[in-house]
Amino acid sequence: MSAAPAATLEDAIQAALATVDDPEIRRPITDLGMVKGFTVADRRVTVELLLTVSGCPLRDKLNSDITAALTKIPGIEEVRIDFGVMTEEQRKALQATLRGGEAAAEPVIPFAQPGSRTRVYAVASGKGGVGKSSVTVNLAAALAQRGLSVGVIDADIYGHSVPRMLGADGRPTRVEDMIMPPQSHGVKVISIGMFTAGNAAVVWRGPMLHRALQQFLADVYWGDLDVLLLDLPPGTGDVAISLAQLLPNAEILVVTTPQMAAAEVAERAGAIAMQTHQRLVGVVENMSWLELPDGSRMEVFGSGGGQTVADSLTTTVGASVPLLGQVPLDTRVREAGDSGTPIVLSDPEAPAAKALAAVADRLAVRRDSLVGKPLGLMVTTKS
Repeated sequence: MSAAPAATLEDAIQAALATVDDPEIRRPITDLGMVKGFTVADRRVTVELLLTVSGCPLRDKLNSDITAALTKIPGIEEVRIDFGVMTEEQRKALQATLRGGEAAAEPVIPFAQPGSRTRVYAVASGKGGVGKSSVTVNLAAALAQRGLSVGVIDADIYGHSVPRMLGADGRPTRVEDMIMPPQSHGVKVISIGMFTAGNAAVVWRGPMLHRALQQFLADVYWGDLDVLLLDLPPGTGDVAISLAQLLPNAEILVVTTPQMAAAEVAERAGAIAMQTHQRLVGVVENMSWLELPDGSRMEVFGSGGGQTVADSLTTTVGASVPLLGQVPLDTRVREAGDSGTPIVLSDPEAPAAKALAAVADRLAVRRDSLVGKPLGLMVTTKS
């Protein structure tokens, strides 16, 4: 007669554990083979949990999440977690699970596959100092805030600044040859800065840059992303060429300032799409004006550069390249970037935040795949 309650309690514990997601992979720990087992005695549950690596950086969060889930069960007052580490075979099994089975264990770039529904936006600029990285991180945060699954690759190998701007101070975790990216503000992010010591300079040439970008795309476990943003180095160098080879379906978003000198070089960065056959999604004009206390505007960097770039690229590519938005110059954008919380989150009512959010709204569209969808074609036969 006493077996039924125990079985019911065990079912409740199993169900509670299934509500706990691994903080890095964002899937239930029960699905990932992390729960080796559990026992119940005297209102206390002891869970045997297997970590992917011994130094798992999110061990404390797993502890707190599991404890919170289990103590909601009536009759459970104490939770103890015994941490272990997966064997090599278990890690390989996990890797195969995440990549869809043994046949898919060899790394591929998921965003380059015909069935991919991820919109890939490469954020480019002709020159440095136009706020390209600020635009990238704010768009990422705004898109994630809208409920989309978002990833960012800091492909500006020499000037990597995305982790600081997003407040992503964690380190990637390896599962065999697969990399789990840190997350911040709901955005998954990877950067070469996460693999270098301190503020060390990266001195690489073409082949190494290509390989680094390839690893970020293929070896990192991104999951099912709605949007992937890449913060490219300024100009039209090796990374832009590698991107066109690795992700020919990527769409180019050009960032410029109103200054004509900046606009001219921005046009060159956008025009590379003609050679790579990539789509230009639009232009963002940053630092458009400074709003003064009396409500007037000071055009610190001149005016018209963004529209000039959009018009010129429209003529060059023979298709509409719209000016997606104009972002005012605001010291709060810089302050938010330095603090690791983008302005679209820290001060959403600021004019710059509203302008960036409006651009995000225009980009927040998931690509539809035709794989497996009926096309509505009818076959008729002649009599």
